Amino acid sequence: MTRSFTPIGLVAAISLSACATVPTNPSETMLATATLTNATGQNVGTAEIVQIGAGAVLRARIVGQTAGDHGIHLHTTGKCETPGFTSAGGHLNPSGHQHGNLNPAGPHVGDLPNIAAAPDGSGMIESPMLGKPAEILANTFDADGTAVVLHAGPDDYKTDPSGNSGGRIACGILIRAAA
Repeated sequence: MTRSFTPIGLVAAISLSACATVPTNPSETMLATATLTNATGQNVGTAEIVQIGAGAVLRARIVGQTAGDHGIHLHTTGKCETPGFTSAGGHLNPSGHQHGNLNPAGPHVGDLPNIAAAPDGSGMIESPMLGKPAEILANTFDADGTAVVLHAGPDDYKTDPSGNSGGRIACGILIRAAA
């Protein structure tokens, strides 16, 4: 059987498959990965947690989204049941802080910056995470796991508990990277 790819489809497939599995720098250690899918099961992005030195960052890439800012958060439960992804629970918040960098009682571990989708629907973020890698792993891989959830609208960085970021439009379960 012969397969043919359009140049755009090939670039998109390579980009999405590569970004979640290979650290971009040899001094990085992959800790976790997730594939984000929408309510119809379509792959719409990836997320990864990478250790860099004594800290960790979350990187996420999205495709096929409406242009503009979208909230993206770590949620308490590694479950992504459609259609609304409410099975992922609330934001990951082991320290009991309120939501958002603009909230005087925040932020919490699940808070991340908005991810901006360009007019073509693609976007990416790289954000430092709160805590040391060992704490992040312990909180992420507890008994019920952790999900990464993409929201329909932008996070306002202050409204507790969710940042007023609208409905959940994609979800991915974080999987621990092989040691």
